Amino acid sequence: MRTYNMHEAKTHLSRLVAQAADGEPFVIARSGKPVVKVMAIDAPAAGAARRVGFMVGEIQVPEDFNRMDAKVIENLFAGNE
Repeated sequence: MRTYNMHEAKTHLSRLVAQAADGEPFVIARSGKPVVKVMAIDAPAAGAARRVGFMVGEIQVPEDFNRMDAKVIENLFAGNE
């Protein structure tokens, strides 16, 4: 995400707002410190882009997944190779 200083943001506000509306949020800084984040009103909230279940049926997790290579891992923690 790009950061613009106050002067630059005022100079190019129309272009920056159009970019934000197209899904490219930006930050305006004053004296090098971030002050505001500009983003589209209908933009998804942070973390909302996660698509749960999008690979249903595409992969299979083995029944013993939580126990796979348990002895190997135990030996590694014990210092045995």
